[in-house]
Amino acid sequence: MIKNELYPIFLKVHQLNVLIVGGGTVALEKLSFLLKSSPNANVVVVSKEFDDDFLNLAKKYCVSMVKSAYSESALKNKQLVIGATNNKIVNREIYLDAKAENILVNIADTPSLCDFYLGGIVTKGNIKIAISTNGKSPTLAKRLRQFFEEVIPDNIDDLATNLNRFRKTIKGDFQEKVSTLNSLTKRIIDNKEQIPL
Repeated sequence: MIKNELYPIFLKVHQLNVLIVGGGTVALEKLSFLLKSSPNANVVVVSKEFDDDFLNLAKKYCVSMVKSAYSESALKNKQLVIGATNNKIVNREIYLDAKAENILVNIADTPSLCDFYLGGIVTKGNIKIAISTNGKSPTLAKRLRQFFEEVIPDNIDDLATNLNRFRKTIKGDFQEKVSTLNSLTKRIIDNKEQIPL
């Protein structure tokens, strides 16, 4: 059995410079996904043309748009790049240019040209769960996201807030604090008692 060796991280994309190349359906999907999770993401989009839906979303979130063909200069001061054009040659060029500059890159629908994948994400307040199929099935990641959105209660954030407050009151060393919190939260999983939110 092949193991998913991806290392999940949560990026503060409002503090990073993100570039998306493309202005069509695939780029819209990538931008929508990014903004749904991080509405204040710092994004610049470069494309020769922009679909109307893309323009509407970009304007709603004040995304910077540059109407131009892709060139290597678009990578200047970027930390994250998503290539989403409908041209495989341009997408490969984006990948090679980004790798030459040590910039993390994702080329849409081309797992072999990706340093990272955009998986399914469930957000409930401060709680965020990322789902990955290791690039094998974005549709399955989407279905799992929908499942978790339904089963995780909307008020789960209240529990996280209360546990944070409680954590600050626990006395003892680090190990004792971890043990106390593990004991408390285990009851939630075991469903042995209802923890008040």
